[in-house]
Amino acid sequence: MILIGQYDSPFVRRVGIALTLYGQPFDHRPWSVFADADKLRAINPLMRVPVLLLPDGSALTDSHMILDYLDNLVDAPLFPRAEPARHQALRIAALACGLADKAVSLFYERRLHEVTSAVWEHRCRVQISAVLALLEAERPESLWWFGDAMGHADIALACALRFVTEAHPGLIDAAGYPRLATHAARAEALEVFQRIRQPFVAPA
Repeated sequence: MILIGQYDSPFVRRVGIALTLYGQPFDHRPWSVFADADKLRAINPLMRVPVLLLPDGSALTDSHMILDYLDNLVDAPLFPRAEPARHQALRIAALACGLADKAVSLFYERRLHEVTSAVWEHRCRVQISAVLALLEAERPESLWWFGDAMGHADIALACALRFVTEAHPGLIDAAGYPRLATHAARAEALEVFQRIRQPFVAPA
């Protein structure tokens, strides 16, 4: 398998971490959605990452869809298969990915427009703050969100938090979200997070 996309994307990173934890061999092509747009378009007309190329030539897109595929290759997936644990984990992962998505949207608004929309910026900031507040309030005292074992929700949250802080320095005060800060630090200290990482680099 081939994973396409740079690890400063929280969505690419969560897939790379899952592949590594699952012991699935893969090649990594750190293509940029800007610098490598033509190559990416030939594989994914949406020109979005991550893309996972399968041995049969199929190209899977969207991090959640890719993880759904990978989960079905293993006996112990990082999303539970049984309810109610499944929808509970999916909910936290969706909030974390939504947080990352709003941070991406805010970054592009500021990066691509000489005059930004104050309304859109405010909306993104409100959404980011609201999700952080909710996750901080709900984060349990357990090692990981749902107990002693790390899952996709934990990975998505840690990747999202890293992206927000690197893409938007000073946007959030970690001291205001101590439980989330502890969660992020615990995840980032793991060897797999150290290996699957890339400092945020703004596209040219």
